[in-house]
Formats: sequence, structure tokens, C-alpha cells
Amino acid sequence: MGIDGLLTLLVLSGAVILFVTERFPVDVIAMIILASLLILGLVTPGQALSGFSSEATITVAAMFVLSAGLTRTGALRAVGQMLARIRQTWLFTLTVMVSLAAMSAFVNNTAALAVFLPVVLGVAAANKFSASKVLIPMSYAAQMGGVCTLIGTSTNLLVNSLAKDLGLPGFSLFEFAPLGLITMAAGLVYMMIVGPWLLPERRTAEITETYELGKYISELRVMPGSPLIGKSVADAKLGERHGVFVLELLRGEEKIWSPRAQKLQEGDILLTRGDWSRLSKLKDTARLEIEPEFKLKDEQFRDDNQVLTEVMVAPGSRFVGQSLRSLEFNWHYNATVLAIHRRGEVLREKLRDVELAVGDILLMLTSLSEMQQLRGNTNVVVLTEREEGSANSRRGWIALAIMAAVVGAATLEWLPIVASSILGCIGLVMFRCLQPEEVYEAVDWRVIMLLAGVLPMGIALQSSGAAGFIADRTLDVVGGWGPLAVLAMVYLLTATLTEFMSNNASAVLLTPIAVATALAIDANPTPFVVAVAFAASTSFATPVGYQTNTMVHNVGGYRFSDFIKIGVPLNLLFWAIAVVMIPRIWPL
Repeated sequence: MGIDGLLTLLVLSGAVILFVTERFPVDVIAMIILASLLILGLVTPGQALSGFSSEATITVAAMFVLSAGLTRTGALRAVGQMLARIRQTWLFTLTVMVSLAAMSAFVNNTAALAVFLPVVLGVAAANKFSASKVLIPMSYAAQMGGVCTLIGTSTNLLVNSLAKDLGLPGFSLFEFAPLGLITMAAGLVYMMIVGPWLLPERRTAEITETYELGKYISELRVMPGSPLIGKSVADAKLGERHGVFVLELLRGEEKIWSPRAQKLQEGDILLTRGDWSRLSKLKDTARLEIEPEFKLKDEQFRDDNQVLTEVMVAPGSRFVGQSLRSLEFNWHYNATVLAIHRRGEVLREKLRDVELAVGDILLMLTSLSEMQQLRGNTNVVVLTEREEGSANSRRGWIALAIMAAVVGAATLEWLPIVASSILGCIGLVMFRCLQPEEVYEAVDWRVIMLLAGVLPMGIALQSSGAAGFIADRTLDVVGGWGPLAVLAMVYLLTATLTEFMSNNASAVLLTPIAVATALAIDANPTPFVVAVAFAASTSFATPVGYQTNTMVHNVGGYRFSDFIKIGVPLNLLFWAIAVVMIPRIWPL
């Protein structure tokens, strides 16, 4: 290995550190990697830009659009409505997992999970059981279903593209299905047996019909005639009597961090924390108002055309890192943010200055006519609302037919999957299932930039000899135990790395290494590539390893340890099944 190999290993080490520490967004890290490879001369300009024209990148973008067509037309909502009729907790959990797994095999699993979230939360509230018993199984089921097909997860498409670039034949649409169905069945049985014992029961974490998801941070202004004027916060006993706690007192430009002894004056703003129903009750009884900088009027609460709704900041949202103040001119809806809930953290900034994070839940008041647009916004997930909008059944059936045609054409090998998916996107626009601007909004451009940026890393690893060097060091450790031990090592290494960094990034980094390792022991590289694809697409042990885990972590009120307790054994189960079954389906 020469100087190019050493430089590639240096870039690889830096990439892993950046992905694990999350100092920058994943798409920014991908561009840093791309720029580093170009500057150091490790790839040519053509190779550096090949990620943008990659079949995997284009297909993933098209699948985002196809998934949006199904969700925005309401084609998937009927499934959720049928599930709402089930009353037995165990049967509801099993049905949700099976339905979501089946859906995730063809639809972006984050979008599929977003469809099921409000249904599960509503059924849990209505039937008086804890949603935390269902949300982690939902996330895991979405991942289990995604590995069953080539299009079920962007990681499979990415690994397929890398395999072709490395001279392998690639995979058909349902080639992953045998292994995927076996692991899914084992995962479902595991969750149904072990889940009730290991999953926590946290009723305070679930959204109820009275919108009491955790503790919201809101701002209340003391109005003229308020009985609180002249009283200190301690004397008012807001916590004891109303369950509302004052975090900070804002008086003009002054911030008072310990306000208990301060006597309240007209115009003071109380930064408060509590359940929304109690905040609303205190507002009425103590003559307080929501801070008027949000331009909220009491009449809005009595307007039948207004909807009180909770939305969660979605993974990959452009709102992440932005404050309400900076979003003021970009917000598409006539919506008022009443309060913010962030699990595990007490917010002490004014609401307009809070930088939003993935999983933040905004309590919003918006018009009924704009709810359909809000549901279609990929930046947020609508968790619950007062009234559900109606789906367009005709366009829903058209979207389903288009998706079926895309899958059918690829399965029968009439067209490559990239061609059929592009034609499917065109069909959604032609039949008005999506507007042209909605097509662009549907694509998670962070994922696209990540794919385009990290793909050249795989080229550099292969061409510089760095992949071969790492493969040789791996063989020094387990090579004497035979190809099966090497396969187990590749799977375990990928699974471990995926728990702490982007699954797509770990797939790109390890696919060339897996191929080089297989060639070094004169084995068939395909089983090793399959091991990378499966391990990178199933992350159960941490809430940060996969986007669906991040979504339910915040909504379900889970702790990091909850994922470790139930996820680590499941990872080991999948590892054991993969080591046994992969050589049987793809001989070594």
C-alpha cells in the first residue's frame, strides 16, 4: 500500500470520527469527504461526481417521490383506520408490526412509520394502554420489512450499486426476500415473547386526546387585571395548585432566572412548563395570554375552523437547527406555535429563539383547510389532531396502481428499477397525485447528498489498496477460522458501526472491504456484500442508529437503555441467523 492508501485511510478515519461524533450534519460530512478525496487526488473529478449520477442515488430519490404519492393521497391511511378497530393489545401490536413490515418493503420506512404513529397513539389513548409497548416494535418492524426487497431501504440500493461497480452481478428486486422473511419472522416472534417483559410502560409519554404529551414550554404574559399582579411566583403556588412551573421571568430585556421571590407586574412574561391542558386552564383563570408576538388571539380557540395539532420535527427536516424566528418567512402555513416539548431537556430560551431538533414536538394551532398540506410536509410528522382530513380515494388508488406497476415492471425485468421508478414519478404528476413542487419537497435531499458524497469513498478505498490492507488485517485476526468466521466478523463489524453512525455511510465504507476480504480468501464476495447490506439496514440497539428509532425514542419517552436491553439481543439473533442462512442462499 502506497501513499494513496495511507491518505485514504486517513480520510476514512476522519470520516468515521465525524459520523460518530455528529459534529456536523451527515450531508455536510459527505461533502467534506468528497472535497478531501478531490484535493488529495485520490479520485478523479469524474469519479468524484459519479455519486450524483449513480443508479442508487437516482433510484432512492425516485422512491422518496413514490412513497410521498402513497402518503399524500391517503392511500395508506385506510390501513391505519382498519387497525384502529383492534382492541386487544397483543393482537394490535402484532398486526401493526406485520402491516408496517409489509408496507416498508416497498415504501420508505420513515414515511410508513409516520402514517402509523397517530393511529397507534390514538388507539393507545382510547384503550388505556401504554403506547411505549408498541412504538419500539413498530420501528423494528419497519427495518425488518425494509431488508426484504431491493427498494425497501436506501442501503440495499446503495450496496447493490457498489457491488456492480466492484464487478459483481448485483441483486434482483426480491433476491433479499428469503433471508429477509426468515429474519422478520424470528424478529416478530422475539418481540411478541420478549417485548412485553422488556419494553417499559410509560403512560406519561403517550399523547392523549387532551394533548398531554409530556411537558410543554410556553410563554404567558401577565395581562391587566390579573390576580397574579403583586404576588410572587412562590405566593401564587402555580406548581402546587396548577401543575405549572415557572422556569424564567422575562421583564422587558431583563431575564430573571430564579423568579420565585419576584413580585409579578403587568406585562411580565412567564416562561412556563406543564401539560398543555393545565397551561390553558391557568391562562383562563389567571388572566394570562399567550405571548402576543405569536399574533394569537383568543378568538382562534373558539373558531371551528381551527385545528389544535401536535407535529414532530422529522428526521432530515430542514427545520433542524433553525429557530421559529428564522423560519418565520419560510413557514408555509397560517400556523401558530403555542408550545414546544423536548424530551429530557428543559428549554429556557424564548420559544422564538429555540433551535429545533429532531423529535421536538410543536403544539400548533392552524386552519382546518391547511391541515392536508401540513400532513404532506416531509419536514414534520403530524402526530394527532382534532379532526382527520379526508383522503382522495381515486388518487389513492391511482398511486397504489403506479407503485404496483413500478414493482411489477422491475420484478418481470421489463425495465431496470431506476427506469420504472422514474416513470412512476412521472405518472404521479401526470395523474395529479402530486404537484410538481411536491415532487421536489418529497425528496430527502440530505440522504441524496450523503449518497452522492460517500460513494467516491468506496472508489478510493478500492483503487488505493486501502480496502485490501484492511482486509489483510481482518484476516490476521479471524482468517484462520475459515470463511464462515470471516463472514461473521464482517456482519458484526458492520452492525456495530451502524449503531453509532449513518447506516448508508457504514455500508459504503465496509462494502469494498468486504469484497476485498472475500477475494483474499478466494471466497464468493456476494455473501459478504449481503452481510453488509443486512447489518447496515437493521439497527436495533441505539436510538440514533436508524431514523425510525429516533422518531419513536422521542414520542415514546424511551431511555437510551431501553433500546440496549431489547435491541442488543435482537441484533445478536439476526447475526446468528445471517451467519447460518447467508451461506445456504448465497454459497461461499
